[in-house]
Amino acid sequence: MNTDSFALRHIGPRRSDLPEMLKTVGVETMEQLIFETIPDNIRLDNPLLLDPAISEHEFAAHITALSNKNKVYRSFIGLGYNQAITPAVIQRNILENPGWYTAYTPYQAEIAQGRLEALLNYQTMITDLTGMELANASLLDEATAAAEAMALLFSVRSRAQKKEGVHKFFVSEEILPQTLSLLQTRSTPIGIELVVGKHEDFDFSSEYFGAILQYPGVSGKVYDYAAFVEKANAAEIKVAVAADILSLVKLRAPGEFGVDVVVGTTQRFGIPLGYGGPHAAYFATKEAYKRSIPGRIIGVTKDTDGKRALRMALQTREQHIKRDKATSNICTAQVLLAVMAGMYGVYHGPEGLKNIANKVHNTAATVADALEKLGLYQVNESYFDTIQIKADAAKVAAVAQEMEINFHYPDAETVAISIHEATTLQDVNDIISAFAKAYSKETITVTEIAEGNAIPEAVARETSFLTLPVFNTYHSETELMRYIKKLERKDLSLNHSMISLGSCTMKLNAASEMLPLSDPQWGNMHPFAPLDQAEGYQTMLKKLEDQLTEITGFAGTSLQPNSGAQGEYAGLMVIRAYHESRGDSHRNICLIPSSAHGTNPASAVMAGMKVVVTKALENGNIDVDDLREKAEKHKDNLAALMITYPSTHGVYESAVKEITQLIHDNGGQVYMDGANMNAQVALTNPGAIGADVCHLNLHKTFAIPHGGGGPGVGPICVAKQLVPFLPSNPVIITGGDKAITAISAAPWGSALACLISYAYITMLGEPGLRHSTEYAILNANYIKERLDGAYQCLYVGERGRAAHEMIIDCRPFKAKGIEVTDIAKRLMDYGFHAPTVSFPVAGTIMIEPTESESREELDRFCDAMLSIRKEIETATADEPNHIMKNAPHTLAMLTADTWDFTYSREQAAYPLSYVAENKFWPTVRRVDDAYGDRNLICTCAPIEEYMEA
Repeated sequence: MNTDSFALRHIGPRRSDLPEMLKTVGVETMEQLIFETIPDNIRLDNPLLLDPAISEHEFAAHITALSNKNKVYRSFIGLGYNQAITPAVIQRNILENPGWYTAYTPYQAEIAQGRLEALLNYQTMITDLTGMELANASLLDEATAAAEAMALLFSVRSRAQKKEGVHKFFVSEEILPQTLSLLQTRSTPIGIELVVGKHEDFDFSSEYFGAILQYPGVSGKVYDYAAFVEKANAAEIKVAVAADILSLVKLRAPGEFGVDVVVGTTQRFGIPLGYGGPHAAYFATKEAYKRSIPGRIIGVTKDTDGKRALRMALQTREQHIKRDKATSNICTAQVLLAVMAGMYGVYHGPEGLKNIANKVHNTAATVADALEKLGLYQVNESYFDTIQIKADAAKVAAVAQEMEINFHYPDAETVAISIHEATTLQDVNDIISAFAKAYSKETITVTEIAEGNAIPEAVARETSFLTLPVFNTYHSETELMRYIKKLERKDLSLNHSMISLGSCTMKLNAASEMLPLSDPQWGNMHPFAPLDQAEGYQTMLKKLEDQLTEITGFAGTSLQPNSGAQGEYAGLMVIRAYHESRGDSHRNICLIPSSAHGTNPASAVMAGMKVVVTKALENGNIDVDDLREKAEKHKDNLAALMITYPSTHGVYESAVKEITQLIHDNGGQVYMDGANMNAQVALTNPGAIGADVCHLNLHKTFAIPHGGGGPGVGPICVAKQLVPFLPSNPVIITGGDKAITAISAAPWGSALACLISYAYITMLGEPGLRHSTEYAILNANYIKERLDGAYQCLYVGERGRAAHEMIIDCRPFKAKGIEVTDIAKRLMDYGFHAPTVSFPVAGTIMIEPTESESREELDRFCDAMLSIRKEIETATADEPNHIMKNAPHTLAMLTADTWDFTYSREQAAYPLSYVAENKFWPTVRRVDDAYGDRNLICTCAPIEEYMEA
């Protein structure tokens, strides 16, 4: 037993388990299994060229040494990013707690009530501060949220506007530069014309459907937008506002002056800078747009007993259902970060937030006053946290660099200073000293922060916020710690049992991979800090890019996309740019198999492409004849094919190279969805199958935790001809020499989270990565064989093998009145989260155990599924009170005085002996989704309000 081997700790089955597992599968060696699973013509001949694996101890020393290459200067750059203080109680109990960071998206609401409540708190906080009626449970970053706002306002244009082709969108020149870049990316493919200008000069003509304003502006100035919004409303022009969340504690809520959408980031609410992310953006709007709002919404409903329960609301809006009719491809959120930001609001409460906002504003005013006493002119008459000083930028920058201070320099004669929560009195004096030195003047020493008031009365906040008990109760660390723990106990996460979600790869998120995220040398780096201050980050990110490029068999990588869906979009936009560069702008047809993930068609439409669906055969494979027919039919306009490999059905299609060649022969490029990359690493790769671009879900294959539904990272890897088009950033240069505009706000997306995948690859090395893929395939086939006879596996490869996942058919059980949902809910009683339900085939379950699960855990899961199969046999179509129909069973049911069921309490709660050793209790009975959608409540309103609804 090599205790230095990270692979030994990451891969679940022990070497001693291998003979029996291989026997169960029906092969003699692992090599035979791989031979029977992966087609010969795509297997790699040579090992990946990666550095040798290192131990966890060696990695800790390595990553600490790298972090010390980061020069974490005091940054007052602003531009949408400000250092925040993460309360230790939140850092220790949420960010560093696998009970929170290993949970999955709350599709199974009964075992996700804790994070659902935390997200409901977040939504309530956002609606209170913005003055809007409805907020979602977070988006990826402020720029993405702004782009989604533009898309929403475009989609809800009046009938007359649509008929007349109204397509202009006004963007205030006070918008953040990274937001403007992403608006440029997202507008062109869907036919929106951006017009950038001064909001004071806007003509309110009928050519516009919408506008977006920044509040406060990028200059720091606070504008009164009430008159603008009033005129816009009169002209049927809808208005979005991008607002600094902390400023809304002191500024009038945008909802009060009649805007349609408010967006921004909650990074200031206790989230590390992390060189750009991950951070939770917010999106708030009117309830009238509830069917169009992007992302996830948490809503209140009731369970079988009529008790209050939470779940994700209005899921019929999502791209999984609307597909190419969806207005957004957003498939994930930033749940872990939204939970932290919401807890920041809970911990500080309204009075605490007022104290923080006042301190920030007063500090900015104190600095402005002192610099004016030095004889320097401060431009902004009104501001919240950002002042602009007329000064020689080069002179000030030279001194500031020596003092390890970063300012923002909008032009040669302006220095912008953004004050944040962590700014101290010493910082104030050092800022003043920097200017004094630059101008050879004697500095002014400030002994206390003076009270300032640079917010005009017309825009000063007068309304209360966060009045509900949850925001006024948990202000001591003891109380908040217990509240967090109470919520944690309601959620089933990977720290309790296997979550075998097909297509979602819930693997081990090792502690050694996660530890660097708590290091301020990584956490406190501003994304727009000069590159020479970020040597540690730059080294790590470049090495990760090189690792992913080698693993995928491609020529270049961009880490910028901060979710899988954004990776899809980025890949298609790069293909679009490639075609345009060759004079083929007319190529706009995207072929997509009928089995594809819902984000695929949604992404294609967002990239300005027309979706043509191709058929699947009965065995789940792509119908090559149908594909050929459609590729040749559209050969003059073919842009791309989108495929997932192994297929969404869990099969390595042997015709894949024929398929990719067919697309190339007809002038298209091949996009490969990397959702199933866990079945490829070191055995085959997208380059080997003939793809041109793929996105990778770092939160799946490469061990970033799902965080209850986010963060995700979705980098794209591309072939040589597409490298020049990799995305850029308007502040820090990234991408190729013909780069498309930004895909996310930060230059390297969610850079902090990239540390996890870098650790994963570096500690596993080539052999560890290869063994991980092999064991993922072994574990899946082991489950398949153990369940054989009780459940039918729908799709297998040509030699009868599954890939790293398999789909079992539950439709035959309908004859006994049992639906696939009943199986999912009953699994909760056995202590398991259900696998993926009804995707890609309705009435089925898709199981993916990953390589991280031990044989013992696989057996527990199989025992549970076999036990459930026996329970199904006892059901009849006309029996509404069956044990399966009543699942899950709560502790309240089991301890009630009466028991009106035909089966025993023991059968309900402890169906197998192992369950009693580590029982997980769902806290609510089966939730009523339809009731919640009919009676939409998406804030933690008083119970009386809920009961009235």
